[in-house]
Amino acid sequence: MTEVLNTVAPVFGLIALGWLAARFGLLHEAADKGLASFVFTIAMPALLFRTMATITLPEGSSLLLLAAFMGSAAVTWVLATVMTRVPLGRPLADSASIGMGATFGNTVMMGIPLSVGHFGDQAIAPLAVVVAVHAPAMWLVATLQNEAINQDGTRTPFVIVRDLISDLVRNPILIGIVLGSVWRTTGLEIPAIPDKIISYLAAAGIPGALFALGLSLAKYAIRGQSGTLAVMSLLKLIVMPAVAWVLADQIFELPPLWTGVAVILAACPTGANAFLFASQYERAVASVSGSVALGTVLSVVTITALLAVLPR
Repeated sequence: MTEVLNTVAPVFGLIALGWLAARFGLLHEAADKGLASFVFTIAMPALLFRTMATITLPEGSSLLLLAAFMGSAAVTWVLATVMTRVPLGRPLADSASIGMGATFGNTVMMGIPLSVGHFGDQAIAPLAVVVAVHAPAMWLVATLQNEAINQDGTRTPFVIVRDLISDLVRNPILIGIVLGSVWRTTGLEIPAIPDKIISYLAAAGIPGALFALGLSLAKYAIRGQSGTLAVMSLLKLIVMPAVAWVLADQIFELPPLWTGVAVILAACPTGANAFLFASQYERAVASVSGSVALGTVLSVVTITALLAVLPR
């Protein structure tokens, strides 16, 4: 249990420090956006580039890892869509936002620090595999579902996919992963001086992400329908990681490290992208905002319990 606390306490401690800094006005009110921009645009891409440039991926594990994680997301998403109508009694038009709230986890700001803290740097390779697919896949599914249900005709599937591809080619996280993977195929070592610079930037990624998450949480409120919050929290923090474990461990028989990463990422609380999606379509905005805040608080307990039973 001491090892678990040594992993969890620093992660949530940095988040708490960021939240306190925002609540007491210790930093400029735009600090969260500036720090988050640095983390997503520079630090995390540097970390992922360096890892993907030097790591050796186990043969065949990448596709099975994606199948386990995305399979857990698909099962949870279907449940969220069904539960939007029964028992929640909300309009089906809310289902895409609720689906995002129940499945889109904070994989970069929390998933990477927790996985690296628990398993070490060897966890970064499977992390990169999931992170590369997680956001674009869920944004695509949510957008297509929302457009199909609302049927306002403003965006065709072709336009949705085109816009998504346009966003992906400019995504710094994905660019870091792709460039690192391409560099690895050359068989060349990263030159000493650039490698040192990249290492310095990479070292800022995890603490910067956690502190930025804490800063941003001060802007979310635990509000919205209590039933919707309960459903999204249950699906995100309990159901999705449970399904991920069944798929990764029992069905695909992935190595313990890869199974652990899949489960930790599935167990991450609702991420800010879910709130951005809900805000964009003006559906279940208050509930998803509450899910981000409440889920992060509850995950202190659920993730601590999860790490206690996951093998290292």
